[in-house]
Amino acid sequence: MSALRPFFSYYGSKWSLARYHPEPAHPLIVEPFAGSAGYALRHSDRNVQLLDLNPTIAGLWKYLIAVKAAEIRSLPTDVDSMDDVPGCEEARILVGFWLGRAQRAPSRKRTPWAKDGRWPLCFWGERVRERIASQVDKIRHWKASVASYDSAPPETATWFVDPPYERQGRWYFGAPALDYAAIGAWCASLPGQVIACENAGATWLPFEAFRTARANSSRGNGRTTKEVIWQRRCA
Repeated sequence: MSALRPFFSYYGSKWSLARYHPEPAHPLIVEPFAGSAGYALRHSDRNVQLLDLNPTIAGLWKYLIAVKAAEIRSLPTDVDSMDDVPGCEEARILVGFWLGRAQRAPSRKRTPWAKDGRWPLCFWGERVRERIASQVDKIRHWKASVASYDSAPPETATWFVDPPYERQGRWYFGAPALDYAAIGAWCASLPGQVIACENAGATWLPFEAFRTARANSSRGNGRTTKEVIWQRRCA
């Protein structure tokens, strides 16, 4: 297993929790609600297919899969705004996600926490830039597309299904309303290993208690969240 650090900070990321999720049973990992792909990052040497209806997220992943490390290293670190970043829009979006913390969209300007300087690995700067540059060559075999979860071919794979939570999903600005019963039925129909994530209280699958975790948001304030899981180990 080859674990990578997050390429960008995103609301609802599963990177910290992914170490506790079941190991992938198949060479292919599919994340049909990709976000920041926290599970795939823990198993980056596998073949990975990322799908996301948000064109900003899918476009950022396409950029990261293709961009040269030298281009990342050429990005300026002394910036207070996305507008200070030269080059393509995806480069500005990448930096924008690091101008804040665990946000739903890139921040146009550096937040007060980012300006503080006490967390160099949490916000945009030389250390984060170098970390990203050192990792991009390791995801060249990944694929990403702007697509709905149910458009993925039903291949035998490890499916890591992490949709916007039924209750907290309203925080994903611009996200379409989801039919959770349909997502549950789709999960049950998938070939291979399926790992579905939710928050306590969700009923669209027979979820079981998983872990209590710190809230992953820019305003977590020490709150915790009770994570639940449904899995089919292999089929």
